[in-house]
Amino acid sequence: MLKDSEGKISGGRNVLAGLGAGMTEAILVVTPTETIKTKLIHDGNQPNPKYRGLVHGVRSIVQAEGFGGIYRGVVPVMARQGANSAVRFGVYSTLSDFAKTRFTNGAPLPATHTFTIGAIAGVITVYTTMPLDVVKTKMQGLRAKELYSGALDCAWKVFKNEGVISFWKGATPRLARLSMSGGIVFSLYESTMTLLRRLDDDHEPISSG
Repeated sequence: MLKDSEGKISGGRNVLAGLGAGMTEAILVVTPTETIKTKLIHDGNQPNPKYRGLVHGVRSIVQAEGFGGIYRGVVPVMARQGANSAVRFGVYSTLSDFAKTRFTNGAPLPATHTFTIGAIAGVITVYTTMPLDVVKTKMQGLRAKELYSGALDCAWKVFKNEGVISFWKGATPRLARLSMSGGIVFSLYESTMTLLRRLDDDHEPISSG
């Protein structure tokens, strides 16, 4: 059980829940879609692109590499998605609990506070997980199979050939996306939970005394 004796989920358990959710998401949805997207983008930048759109690209990848071709880089994707969710949920939970204690005496936070905390969680997520995103992207490239023997080999070659700063290349566009999505997602989450609690309270049976 992730809840404590008071029915609340602690910050550490939020991290664990986020990690599990992110890794499950990576296996079921994110890895194949990210692999296909990355390969199509890289192919489109070649002098003579070989993929004629999404359907043809997917079919060509499967024919050339098998079904595993669209799961290229599954380990770094799992690491990135798991870390993304773990950090984002952990930071949000910690900051949200602090803000409730500091500003609302435990009551639900206003939407502006929730959005701001969600956005901050997104910013922190970007800078702590960016190296995993860089490795993930390189592992899903067109030449990844011939360039890297695995995720650790990829990370070492990036560090050796491009320097440590290269692990944070592309942070700015990802920063805009994750900060906004963090604010929106957690605002909607809190609004939905508040609505569900009210509905649950309205349907509680009245005791006969």
